[in-house]
Amino acid sequence: MSSDAVSNRRGLMLVMSSPSGAGKTTLTRRLLSEDDDVVMSVSATTREPRPGEVDGKDYFFVSHERFREMIDEGELLEHAVVFENRYGTPRGPVIQALNAGKDVIFDIDWQGTQQLMSSASAIDLVRIFILPPSIKALEERLHKRAQDSNETVQKRMAQAESEISHWAEYDYVLINDDLERTYEDLKAIVRAERFRRERRPGMSDFVRQLIEERQS
Repeated sequence: MSSDAVSNRRGLMLVMSSPSGAGKTTLTRRLLSEDDDVVMSVSATTREPRPGEVDGKDYFFVSHERFREMIDEGELLEHAVVFENRYGTPRGPVIQALNAGKDVIFDIDWQGTQQLMSSASAIDLVRIFILPPSIKALEERLHKRAQDSNETVQKRMAQAESEISHWAEYDYVLINDDLERTYEDLKAIVRAERFRRERRPGMSDFVRQLIEERQS
């Protein structure tokens, strides 16, 4: 058996959750740019596009009516309401990527993560929660990125406590007090999870071949 056959694997469903401003987006974008085996799950949302966002690349921007249709027709792996808007993960592209051995990053909150845990694809799930070094640092980052109004920043800060309270539901928790170190820790998690026995279907045949060689 060739080493390629042994190395073939099913992809990971890599969930990245955090309160807004903890650095999740920066970490995700860097991993995507440096690892060809990682792709981004593009969510559907009912919110309006922000400046520079592209439909089909950053999000699928849909109406509330279309979103309800996607739920009713079973087209979403998970969905949730966040800040009065709906977000959800289209099922088809994710399953296709996993079967091709690609790792799919999910930028979802704890509600969506819980739904994925109850799905048939939960075996593929790796859950990572990103924490800020302090609440003060979190608020400073939100103001610094200047994407939201002061009112929205305060809403996000009020929501942060609820989001952080779900940290124990995740497999890994990273405190982003140093971006470089946190990124290296993230890469180490991904690499280790790729070598889990249950994600390498060709390994059973390889081991069987080794035993047969010894017995022949």
